[in-house]
This record gives sequence, C-alpha cells and structure tokens, in this order.
Amino acid sequence: MSDSTTLEKPVIRKPNSCNTTIYELQSYNGGLKRHLGLWGCVSIIVGIVIGVSIFEIPPIVFNNVSTPWHGLGIWLLGGVLSIVGALCYAELATSYPHMGGDYTYLTKAFHPCVGYLFGWGRLVVIQTGSIGALSYVFARYATQLFATVDQVWFAAAVVVALTVVNIIGVKFGKTTQYLLTISIMLGLAAVIMAGFFVSSENAFLVENARSGPGVGLAMIMVLYAFGGWNEAAFVAAEVREPGKNIPRALLISISVITLVSIIVNVGYLYGLGFEGLRNSAAPASEVLQLSFGSAGAKIMSMIVILSVLCSINGSILTGSRVYAAMGLDHKTFSVLGRWSSRFGTPAISFLVQCLITLLMIFGVGTKAGRSALDRFLVVIGLDKLPWEQYGGGFGTLVAGTAPVFWLFLLLSGISLFILRIKNRSFKRSFSVPLYPYLPLIFCFTCFYMLYNSIIYAKGLSVFGMTLLMAGIPFYWLGFTREKKLLQKTKQREM
Repeated sequence: MSDSTTLEKPVIRKPNSCNTTIYELQSYNGGLKRHLGLWGCVSIIVGIVIGVSIFEIPPIVFNNVSTPWHGLGIWLLGGVLSIVGALCYAELATSYPHMGGDYTYLTKAFHPCVGYLFGWGRLVVIQTGSIGALSYVFARYATQLFATVDQVWFAAAVVVALTVVNIIGVKFGKTTQYLLTISIMLGLAAVIMAGFFVSSENAFLVENARSGPGVGLAMIMVLYAFGGWNEAAFVAAEVREPGKNIPRALLISISVITLVSIIVNVGYLYGLGFEGLRNSAAPASEVLQLSFGSAGAKIMSMIVILSVLCSINGSILTGSRVYAAMGLDHKTFSVLGRWSSRFGTPAISFLVQCLITLLMIFGVGTKAGRSALDRFLVVIGLDKLPWEQYGGGFGTLVAGTAPVFWLFLLLSGISLFILRIKNRSFKRSFSVPLYPYLPLIFCFTCFYMLYNSIIYAKGLSVFGMTLLMAGIPFYWLGFTREKKLLQKTKQREM
C-alpha cells in the first residue's frame, strides 16, 4: 500500500463477500484521504484510554493488593502487557493499513463471516455499549454542575452532539480530540501537583494487610483501564505513512498512558495515603479538595467531564470506520459503506451508530426501557437482568460488553499467527519483535481477560453473546442473495 496522501478508490468487483478464497476487500480504504499524522493518532489513543478509569479504578486496585508498591507494580505490568499487544497490532495495522482494523485481519485470517461478526458485534454490543456507558458518566457529572435534568437526556445529548462533530469531518473531529486531550492532561497535572503538595506522611504506610479477591481482580481492572489503544487500527487508512506512524503512535501513546497512570496513582498515595486511597470513593476529588477546598470538587467534575468527552469523541470517530468497512464488503449493509461527498466521512455509519447507542441509553436508563429488555429476555428463555448488581446503566453496559470485546481481541491476536503462515512472502514494514513469544503473551492475556470477564458478567455475558449471534441470519441472508446474483451472472455469460 502506498503512503501517498490520497488513497486509490475501492476496486469495483462482483459480490464475493462470502468467497473465502478472495480477499481483495473493497473496504481497504473506501477512497479516503490520509489526514492523520503521528500526533493525530496519539491524541486519539490517549484521549480514548485516559478516560474515567484513572479516576474510578485506583481504589479497587489498591484494595486488592497488600502494599502500595504492589499496586503500582500492577499498573506498570498493565502498561507492559498493553505495549506487547500494541506491538502485535502495529504489525497487523502496518501490513494491512485498511479501513476497519480488526475487521480486515479477521476476514483475511479466518473467514468473511468472522470479520462480519466483528463489525456486527462492534455495532450492536461493543462500541455502542461503550459509548453509552461513557455518556452516563458524563451525564452524572454534568447534572451536578449545570442542571437537575434527568441524566438520560444529558447522556443522549452528548452522543448526538459529538456524532454531528464527527460527521462534519475527520479534521474537525481530530481538532476536537487534540483540544480535549490537552485539557485532560492539564487536569491530571493539577491532580498530581495537588497530591504532592499535600504530601501525606502515610503515603506508603501499610496499616492493614487486608486484600479483596486478590491480584487477579486488580489486573482485570488495570487492563480495563488501559483498554482502547487498539482503536488506532480502525483509522489506519487515514494515517499518513502508516508503516512509520502507526507503530510510533501506539508505542508513544501507551508509554505516555503508563507513565501518567503511575504518576497519578503516586499523587493519590501522597495526597490520601495508602489506607485513604483504599477507602476513597472519588480519590481525585478528595485530593483537590484538600488543596482547594469546596472548589476542588467542581474543578474535578470539570476534569472528568472533559475526560469523558474525549473518550466518547474518540470512540465515535473510530467505531464508524468499522461499519463503513463492513458495508463496502457485505451487500446487506451496503448503506453503511456510503461516504458523504460533502464532508468526506461515513455519515450513515455515524448516524446508525448514534441511533443504536441512543437505544441503549434509553434502554438501560429508563424504567420503561429496562422493563422492555427484561420482557424480551424472558421471551427468549433468559432470566431478567440484575440491574442493581452492576450499579445501574454504566456498570451493566460495561459488564455486558466486556466478554465480546476480549473474544475478538483474542481472535485478532491469533490472526497474526495465521496471516504470517498464509502470507510467508509478504514484505512487512514492521514485524513484532521476539516472535512468537510476544504474540503468545498477548493471546494468553486476552484469554485470561475473556475468562474472568465471563465469570464477572455471569448472565450478562449470555445477553451480549445473544446480540452477537443475532447477526448470523443477516450474514447468511447476504450470502444467499450474492450467491444468486453470481449464478444469474454466470447464466447470462453462457
């Protein structure tokens, strides 16, 4: 693939999305232009990953380790494992810098049906569920600062607003991402300085050696906090010089995220002490309150709002590329592959993603929506959802989407091995070092997370998998239609 500024237009071919011997995917670029440079990619990854997790997860992590050093070590290990995964994705993304990321790898490595199910899963479970969950965090803090309006309306409004921003164009969306990322980093810097300024004498003092379920749960939460770096693969077709910029962006981003996460946690420890951090419900707010009084809580709310906006914006931007790629290759969803001639973006993919996200927001955020979902589950033979067990809409969406997310991340890791075997003579601009050991570590990590996320989600994992499997009839519908078209074409040619 050339690294020129403008990509070629898609190849026009006969329908063959179900032909496993043909892999010249139409989705390889969609006629895109390469707008994103190194720092554009970095801002997308950092903005997605450094979201609400750095404010919510530290107490859980330190409650499941015996010393503060163990907790910091878990954060460091999470960063190292994420770098291992990033090296694997760097090889895949530079070898196949096409629109859609994992969709392309899974289609090429396994079967078009697997790639299709990935795109379907992102549309109905993973991406839309993540955007919906983040929108509820935004709504919770926004209602504290600005109004007493029901959270569900704030959540819906932010998704619609940022969808419009990204429809206008990738440059506008990218600029928004730059500004939000810079704002988050400045806010985190304030938390760090406040923590060191207060400087608790009990920062690393262990008064109680108690621990929760243990290091396993701590690792799960840390890897969840680091989740999202793979989103860069979805905009690979819009990156200038992908062979050089994608590996750099992934390594720079995760290194920055790891460093920031450790320093922020050290700031929490200095500000609150080990026991104080363990018992904290909102560590960042408490640290700022120690330095700035009652104004600290409002400052922290603004930081969290900016952080969530950044994560939502990045997720909306990258998610649409997967659906657009799927639409170009599968006739059933061809409407998703249409690009706006005016804005140069997959406008319909954005709108469909927005619509499904809104359905999720109102589905889990209103009494009528929850009742309707419970009735549906009962009809198909499943139990009602334990809404209170997962802390409402946010926790329910996170728990329900995690197993599907880790399943496909595991399959993407396996695809690296398969594509190496299938394309032995392929010249790669970047190869993962220490092959096959690092990819094996990445696959083992994904399997570990998949297993534990299923244990944690319980019945919710069945709900997520049911939504995923619901895409199979649509795939075979498209397969049948395209097969008939090919047969008619052959008959005319005879």
